Amino acid sequence: MSRVDRNPDGEPSAATADASRLDVGLEWLPRGLAVPALLGAVLLAYFVVPFAVFLSRTREVDVVAGLADPTVRDAIATSLVTAPVSTAVATVFGVPLAYVLSRASFRGKRLVEALVLLPLVVPPIVGGVMLLTVVGRYTPIGAAAAALGVPLTDSRAGVVLAQTFVAAPFLVVTARAGFDGVDPRLEEAARTMGYGRLRTVRLVSLPLARNAIAAGIVLTFVRAIGEFGATMMVAYAPRTMPTQIRVSFIARGIDAIVPIALALLAVAVIVVVVVQLLVGTPRRH
Repeated sequence: MSRVDRNPDGEPSAATADASRLDVGLEWLPRGLAVPALLGAVLLAYFVVPFAVFLSRTREVDVVAGLADPTVRDAIATSLVTAPVSTAVATVFGVPLAYVLSRASFRGKRLVEALVLLPLVVPPIVGGVMLLTVVGRYTPIGAAAAALGVPLTDSRAGVVLAQTFVAAPFLVVTARAGFDGVDPRLEEAARTMGYGRLRTVRLVSLPLARNAIAAGIVLTFVRAIGEFGATMMVAYAPRTMPTQIRVSFIARGIDAIVPIALALLAVAVIVVVVVQLLVGTPRRH
C-alpha cells in the first residue's frame, strides 16, 4: 500500500490530495504512459487546431452556393471518378508486389524495394515531370495513345496516372507490413493440406493481412484524392479538387476554397469510416 501523508488534524495533506487527483485523472492510462501521452497530445493539438479554426470559417461562407458552382462540381466529379480508379489499379498490382517482397528472396530485391519507395521521396511535382517524359504528348507512348483517342495528358487518364504514381507506394508498403505479420507456418500448414500457392494466399494470407491491406487502401485513396503536384503537371485539366482549390485560392482567397475543401474532407472521412466498418480494426487480446 502507498503511504498517505496527513496533517496534524488527521486529514490528508494538500500534496497527497493533489497527487490523488492526478492519479484519478490519469487512471485511464496504463502505468508509465503519462509522459508519452502528454507529448503525443501536443502533436494531436497541432493537428486538430488548424482543422477547428478552418471549420469555424464555414459560418462566414455560403457553402451551398460554393458547391453549386459548375467548376467546383466538375472538380468534385473528376476526383470522385479518378481516385477510386487509381486506388483500384494500385490494389490490383500493389498487393501481389507486396506479397512477393514479403515472401521471396531474389537478386535485386533491395533495388526493387528502393524503386517502390522512390515516388515517396521525390517531390510530387518532380514526379509529374518524370511522368511527362514517358507519357507526354510528344513522346512515343503519349503520341500513340493520343492517336488512338486516349490522350494521357490533360485528361482523366492523365489524372489516374499521376495519382497512381504518387499513391500506390503507400499500398505496397502497408500491405507488405501486413504480410510480414502473417506467420509463414500457417501458409505451410495450408500447403500440407493440399492447398496450392494461390489458394493459400486467398484463404490464409489475405484474410490475416486484411487490416493492413485495408489501411493501405485508405491511405492510397486519401493520397490520390488529395494529390496536386503531379496531377497539375500531367493533367491540369480536367481539374481535380486539389487543383481547383489552388485556382480558387489564387483568384478569390481562402473563403472561396472553403466549400470544395469541405467536400474533399467529407469524402476522405466517409471512405475511412466505410472501410473501418467493412474490415474492422485489429483488437488486442
